[in-house]
Amino acid sequence: MVELSRRSVLAAGGALLATPALGIPDFDLDTNGLNWRNFIGGSDLVWQQLPKNWYDGPFLGNGFLGSGIYAEPGANAIRFNVQHSEVQDHRPEFGSLYGLARLPIGWFTLEPQGTITKVDWRLSLYDAELAGTITTTAGSIAIRAIVHNGLSTLAVQAKPTAGEAKFGWVFHPAPAVSPRTDPKFNKPAPAGYLPNPKPTTDTSGDATVITQPLLSGGEHVTAYQETQRGTTRTLYATVAWSNPDKTAGAKALNTLHQAVKPLDTLAKDHRVWWNAFYRKSFLSVPDGRLQSFYWIQLYKVASATRKTAPVMATTGPWLEPTPWPATWWNLNVQLEYWLINGSNHLELDSLTRAISQYRDRLSSQVVAPYNQDSAAIPRTTDITLLNGGTAGVPGQDPPTPETGNLTWALHNVWLTYRHTMDTDTLRTVVFPLLRKAINYYLHFLAKGDDGRLHLPKTFSPEYGVDTPDTNFDLALIRWGCQTLIEAGATLKISDPLLPKWQDVLANLTPYPTDANGFMIGAGQPFAMSHRHYSHMLSVYPLYLVNWEQSENRNLIQTSLNHWISFKGALQGYSYTGAASMAAQMLRGNDSAQYLSDLLRLYVQPNTLYKESGPVIETPLSAAQSMHDMICQSWHGVIRVFPAIPDAWADVTIDNFRTEGAFLISASRQHNVTRWVRVRSEAGAPCVVRHGIPGQIKVLDGHGRPLRTKELDATTIQIDLPRGGEAVLYRSGDRPDFTVAPVTPNGPSAPWGLPA
Repeated sequence: MVELSRRSVLAAGGALLATPALGIPDFDLDTNGLNWRNFIGGSDLVWQQLPKNWYDGPFLGNGFLGSGIYAEPGANAIRFNVQHSEVQDHRPEFGSLYGLARLPIGWFTLEPQGTITKVDWRLSLYDAELAGTITTTAGSIAIRAIVHNGLSTLAVQAKPTAGEAKFGWVFHPAPAVSPRTDPKFNKPAPAGYLPNPKPTTDTSGDATVITQPLLSGGEHVTAYQETQRGTTRTLYATVAWSNPDKTAGAKALNTLHQAVKPLDTLAKDHRVWWNAFYRKSFLSVPDGRLQSFYWIQLYKVASATRKTAPVMATTGPWLEPTPWPATWWNLNVQLEYWLINGSNHLELDSLTRAISQYRDRLSSQVVAPYNQDSAAIPRTTDITLLNGGTAGVPGQDPPTPETGNLTWALHNVWLTYRHTMDTDTLRTVVFPLLRKAINYYLHFLAKGDDGRLHLPKTFSPEYGVDTPDTNFDLALIRWGCQTLIEAGATLKISDPLLPKWQDVLANLTPYPTDANGFMIGAGQPFAMSHRHYSHMLSVYPLYLVNWEQSENRNLIQTSLNHWISFKGALQGYSYTGAASMAAQMLRGNDSAQYLSDLLRLYVQPNTLYKESGPVIETPLSAAQSMHDMICQSWHGVIRVFPAIPDAWADVTIDNFRTEGAFLISASRQHNVTRWVRVRSEAGAPCVVRHGIPGQIKVLDGHGRPLRTKELDATTIQIDLPRGGEAVLYRSGDRPDFTVAPVTPNGPSAPWGLPA
């Protein structure tokens, strides 16, 4: 038997080993030799064909300012969009999709002298920078572009050959009107809705200032200027927004003045942030196309939001003509944020911040008298959680009283708590707001002739009919009451509503089911194709009904098969939901097939997504489906490599964050889990289903045995204090404790538009 040395155990604490390339600066290598630039660079997107639209082209962003880049429709030019996640209208009387909609700002066109014949671009994920060449019949233009991480400035450096020395930049302001009014969506605006006034153009020194006034007060301002050093020309552009005051112009000019410097200088701290961002966690699988997709999703979510940025809208910061110019709360928001937990990127959690900051909206948009003690959120809102109307009232508000959106969103906030064990989040956000969300339900629950508590008609997203006792709402009520009881115990709160929550759990009507599994609700079978898995929320993501309950396995299997068999209305996120449910069922091959179908049928060349218009949630949720295959944590158990497909002989993770505030590193080699490392940030109870065959060793960070209790053949309880580490491996084994990129199963084409 081989014992671990202290050095070996410490090496298991996140050593990422790879052969560095010659000439790579030291800051691109970690302390154990992983060449991060080369590794992340293996997932870069490539364009050797000219992208034609939002779904094809590069995208840059910092949570506020966003730019999508592609050919200008009908012109010999390249479009650089300029959009901003804070810029919206402020006329609530016209509702969230018109009067509070995200507003388009405009775009620049790079207009060459000659006809564009080809492009050769690469989007560096590691540096968050687009670079390459535009070739024309008159010469070429070498470009570099970033949206600066901190200054919210689009900077595009262009170095033309002599024949393209006189290329031009032109800014095109967009009409300040809801994108939903685009004629192709056939969704005319309500009576009385008027476009905002046309913008004005002024100069300030070398800067051009485009001011867009709003009918409701306030403004947004685009400020830009171009500098020239030798033959190199650089465009700088920024956007600022203010409401109700008109201070955006001064803000924009201040930002612009800070940003106007050589691009190499401007990009220094930008690169520092992005280079450090990727190092917070590590994941490698042998499916090269899927691995690249995963790292692109991390780039995408960090481009789309930050903790201080607005909660993500359906398009992120890359606004285009869309019927969805708002934030959607009946699935989109929830799916967009799941991946930040396992990937250890809670610095992106704008959802928890927004719900806490704008909590007053959650009661003010509930009708009287329920607004005195309740909270809810309508289907769509602006960045301040304002809808312009009120949340649906069960049994009274046809046609779609959606009651569960806030409770489901608070499940995301609860996940933030569980992955950090930050009791301040539990005390100040989850508990008080969940208490009000469940209070709203309590007003409508009534005892039936069967002695059970029943809910009047509500709407199960997005089935199309109102139904009593929807499985969507019953699952959220059960989860909410359970969570309030557990949170009260954790926080030592003696809440007067405790007996009511206990009564609900004891007497709430069972989930309606039939021979095909979960129904939509009482009297309403699942009988038509339906993209949303709202009726199966109890299975995923709530895990109230789960595969480890043997009595529920047939129900879960039957429900999943029946739902996914109706192909007509399924969309991309149907496949990510099915992949995560299959992962819960420990069926990695099925999960991998669902993700393969997703990539083949729905994901666009740049990994963005289309559903009647541009939306971003589905690819982000696919990253969470990969998490569910590789490491799950629910009901107090960490499950390492629970649903690995047969084709993935090798898998590695490092600093994967789980519930209980644990950081997990692990290596699977030749279809066998070789070792697992666990680091505890909070000292929570530690139970690990490790999957290592045979007798195992469990040592601390100094190579000393830890106290453990074996719960079954591959599940162990570890006495692990706050800050403690444990390394698990099979007795007698001599595993390699480095965490390295795995060998791909074969070549894979890069994302983008390669030749």
